[in-house]
Amino acid sequence: MGVLSQRTITKTRRKIRDFDQVKADLISSKSLEKFKDSKAAEDLPDLGRNYCVECARWFNAESTLLAHRKGKPHKRRLKQLREELETARIPGGGSSKRSTEASAETATTTDDVTMAS
Repeated sequence: MGVLSQRTITKTRRKIRDFDQVKADLISSKSLEKFKDSKAAEDLPDLGRNYCVECARWFNAESTLLAHRKGKPHKRRLKQLREELETARIPGGGSSKRSTEASAETATTTDDVTMAS
């Protein structure tokens, strides 16, 4: 019994690790080693030597890994991870610049109303 749709096979093949899993890998090397040990080195590209922790991807050669680190997909992933970590650090669920500007505008309008009365 197998998967009937080729599309399903493609979707599961491209599955990457979630942000919380990558965050755990970045925080502790134990989590990363556990993930790497779950894969057989013979099945991985270049025997599992070239791995991008932030993107959770394996590469065939070190030059490919270095080119990947200079590219846009890697930089976008770093930006996503950085934003996720910042929102996790801020108490109250992560206020953005836009929400602080909105609260400042609300404060000035209430001041104007009280001064007019």
